[in-house]
Amino acid sequence: MKNHIIKFSVLVSVLFLGACKTEKTNAKESDLSTEESLYLGQKPPGLMPEPFAPGLVTTGGWEYNGSFTPDLKEFYFLRKAEEKDGKSKTELVVVQNNNDQWQKSVVSPRVGTPFISPDGKIMYLSKKYRERTNKGGWSELKNLDAPFDSLPTMRLTVSSKGTYFFDEFKRDFTGDIRYSRIVDGKYEEPKLLNKKINTGKNFHPFIAPDESYLIFDSKREGGYGDSGIYIIFRRQDGSWGNPINLGDKINTKAWEACASITPDGKYLFFNRNMGSKNYENVDIFWVSTEVLENLRPE
Repeated sequence: MKNHIIKFSVLVSVLFLGACKTEKTNAKESDLSTEESLYLGQKPPGLMPEPFAPGLVTTGGWEYNGSFTPDLKEFYFLRKAEEKDGKSKTELVVVQNNNDQWQKSVVSPRVGTPFISPDGKIMYLSKKYRERTNKGGWSELKNLDAPFDSLPTMRLTVSSKGTYFFDEFKRDFTGDIRYSRIVDGKYEEPKLLNKKINTGKNFHPFIAPDESYLIFDSKREGGYGDSGIYIIFRRQDGSWGNPINLGDKINTKAWEACASITPDGKYLFFNRNMGSKNYENVDIFWVSTEVLENLRPE
């Protein structure tokens, strides 16, 4: 009788542990499935960059500058499409989640480089912008106030505080990054970031919502060839640290540019030239933001 009791206890323990193991496994699978559903049904990458949504977003053509809305239900990017006469046009495209189905459609011809504010209420388009409407769409194009409406800006991004960070393209094909804060309810005159940052060709800034770091692309000494992606972290005293190259997993001899972080802070998106110097094949890549945390100064 005693032996039967021992055998029964062991059997119960095995079944209990098996149930716990199954529950944990299913929970992990459920979490992964939920996370994939937020990114156009894609399996999230690790520390090695991967093309984003092959076939749906990334193709053998030109795709550029991916940007999610804060709820992760809309993904905007630019692409080149061929017209009937054989010429190409650049257009703004959105992939939207409608009833758990991702659907792609053309929003408009390209106007600037899209960046969606941290609160999701404004889509900045370089010198112009659109506001979110009550029906979930976007308003007509509007111009930013002076002096931003006349500056040769390629990309403008904004923090949760409303601070603008943007590039200024010059005729000699160099560029500087500037910023403008809200002071007494108005934007101050744009200011240059320091010379540690503005050395060489510097474009497409992305400011963290809390302004704790800035990502930009630059062609400068110490790079891997063409333009590469850099990050600078803000120190405790409010000053900026030194630009840090994201390394040879992100930057190659090719052109890498126009980086951004998903609204949940989990993934870094950027562009890489996969074609010739004519940039006929530019792809959107993504990678875990762990690559950035590994660079953060202690």
